[in-house]
Amino acid sequence: MGTPSPPAADPELEVGIRAWRGWLAAERRYSPHTVKAYGRDLAAFLEFLAHHFGQRPGLAALRALKTADFRAWLAREAGTGKAKVSIARALSVVRGFFRFLDQRGLVHNPAIANLRSPRLPRSVPRPLSIAEAKATLSSAAGSAMPWVAKRNVAVLTLLYGCGLRIGEALALNRDQAPEGEALRVTGKGGKERIVPVLDVVRQAVADYLAACPFPLRGAGPLFVGSRGGRLQAAIVQKEMRRLRAGLNLPETATPHALRHSFATHLLAGGGDLRAIQELLGHASLTTTQRYTEVDENALRVVYEKAHPRARKKARG
Repeated sequence: MGTPSPPAADPELEVGIRAWRGWLAAERRYSPHTVKAYGRDLAAFLEFLAHHFGQRPGLAALRALKTADFRAWLAREAGTGKAKVSIARALSVVRGFFRFLDQRGLVHNPAIANLRSPRLPRSVPRPLSIAEAKATLSSAAGSAMPWVAKRNVAVLTLLYGCGLRIGEALALNRDQAPEGEALRVTGKGGKERIVPVLDVVRQAVADYLAACPFPLRGAGPLFVGSRGGRLQAAIVQKEMRRLRAGLNLPETATPHALRHSFATHLLAGGGDLRAIQELLGHASLTTTQRYTEVDENALRVVYEKAHPRARKKARG
């Protein structure tokens, strides 16, 4: 027999959960995918509490949680082999949920403030080289159906040419198509930014629009799938896996890597860090500064390969 399902949260807490999910979507402007992921993290936390206490959790139980209870949950998460980044995200979700309940006068529990997130390794973006980025866009034209190939080229060109996140590109509607000199993008937290549009981006999108067999109108999606619905990120990610295999690119060559490549290549070309921050929609310059490390790493590789003293040292 399988493990019995844990008791569900009580009705009062369920109301709070629904309100929280609605707030994430309407107020924070999170995508359905993000809201669903947050919901899974919260559900896993409540499942732990159900087994931890032997009864379904309610608002009163959340108020009574001690620091030791939260730490027991984090220990269980670590014990299952979850990556530190996943545990840190889950803790952030639970903190946010408690903060939401607190602001609405439903639950006040200061114990969660005593928890520290797992220490995460500092990640440095892994962009494609200019040659790899160009090859990726060129190879995307080799899809089976001509209009699908043009769509894939348009999406990937938009990511690399404008530095968009995949969710930002796929959220565009037909009346937001990049047909002018600039594009208004709604990013994380509903923040808007303006990015310039290159001729190559406009042309790629125009080619796709001319070939698309579905009527694309007004507030309907700009990029659509094979049945005419809004294109899903999983389809673009699948296309990148195909391109990766064909071009012998590393596993880090994802749709998001094209955004990294946009920033890194701008910086290498003399782009101003503050301007790149605005183009990417980063809230903090610290996030954008990671790209200077990428550039430094690239310079170090060039130095070690080309400098006479470096070559001499390598030969011993």
